[in-house]
Amino acid sequence: MIEGIIIKGIGGFYYVKTQEGIYECRARGVFREDNITPLVGDNVLIRISEEDNTGYIEKIMERKSQLIRPPVANVTQAIIVMSIKEPDINFWLLDRFIVMAEHQSLNIGICLNKIDLSSDGEVYFIENIYNKTKYPIIKTSTRTGEGIDDLKKTLKNNITVFAGPSGVGKSSLLNEIHPGLELKTGDISKKTTRGKHTTRHVELIEIDSQSYVLDTPGFSSLNLNFVESEEELSKYFIEIYDHNDKCKFINCLHNREPNCEVKKQVEAGNIGVERYENYLQFLEEIKNNRRF
Repeated sequence: MIEGIIIKGIGGFYYVKTQEGIYECRARGVFREDNITPLVGDNVLIRISEEDNTGYIEKIMERKSQLIRPPVANVTQAIIVMSIKEPDINFWLLDRFIVMAEHQSLNIGICLNKIDLSSDGEVYFIENIYNKTKYPIIKTSTRTGEGIDDLKKTLKNNITVFAGPSGVGKSSLLNEIHPGLELKTGDISKKTTRGKHTTRHVELIEIDSQSYVLDTPGFSSLNLNFVESEEELSKYFIEIYDHNDKCKFINCLHNREPNCEVKKQVEAGNIGVERYENYLQFLEEIKNNRRF
């Protein structure tokens, strides 16, 4: 049998990259019986048919991680791409992507794209909020080339999910990193100022033999129903979680409770007001979800 990695799956066919090349494969029926679906990113063992040179997936190796949306295995990091302009940065969406990535225990980086359209003041404002999270911030522009080399280094030896809403320039960035990809890029809709979807399926894009990127469909919203309790949410806002044990009440939700250390840190400027307000919005959403 040959070892490989699933780089694409369409209509029950899986395309497995091996040292001998890429094979079109089907999954054995036993996976259906065990309610297991092969995922892009899975490391697998395949058996090749001599008749037509296609393969069958015989074994799926243990997964290090698994995302639901997009459905992919063994991702090691998330780069959350947001444009500063065209469309304007959306902190609410950015924080939702961060919560999703934190929930999956992924390493997280923030890519601020279209930096050439922004002023120094706008960039400083954003950095001042997210520097408190300790997530690395990469500033990029496909027009000027700024930050492209830094982004390449960040992708090295990782399976990276490129997350972010439509129109922020994910495909354009990947074309800069790997010009041979020629990924389709979309224009910004003048009516909605949102990007048009350009990515239709989940596929691993090979940057080099040890580095892959997932260019995923753009999202306009993300459901937080994977957060099982209100108390759990603060774990995914790391600068809030750092102060959890200093509050008066053990199960403080950092909302209306007295002597809340988190609220003191917000007032002191050590936690961004924008992040805290998004936390409160998400908290209310989770509370409402629990009612139904």
